[in-house]
Amino acid sequence: MERTRIDKWLWTVRIFKSRSMATQACKSGKVKVNNAKCKPARSIAGGEHITVDKNGLKLQFKILETLKNRVAYAIAKDCYEDLTPAEEREKFRAFYHRRRSVESRNRGLGRPTKRDRRAIENFKEIDAWLDAEVSYDFGDDE
Repeated sequence: MERTRIDKWLWTVRIFKSRSMATQACKSGKVKVNNAKCKPARSIAGGEHITVDKNGLKLQFKILETLKNRVAYAIAKDCYEDLTPAEEREKFRAFYHRRRSVESRNRGLGRPTKRDRRAIENFKEIDAWLDAEVSYDFGDDE
């Protein structure tokens, strides 16, 4: 079975944007192979499990095929099986949605004053509180 370096494989299947980012993640202990921290030069083969801690998300993969060169995403996604739990995927979706929802102000209004900023922050806190899952069970069932 063909073997390749873990940092190169993470880059070729597009889990990291650059190979140096993949190398740095391995050096800092954010990449594990079969639940053991690894160095960037560790050789991997098909069938091994990889855990990547990327931006606070714990991604899990099973290697199906090793690649020597970087390929398009359409080809790369067939080289691994995504075993990431649904909770982690939801965390990513929430992060991405928050990042995409940019606040806007009408043109010409300028920056918000300190008073406006505090009002906006209070509104956001109330909005976050309303979005939180609240238990409506008050224990008065008999």
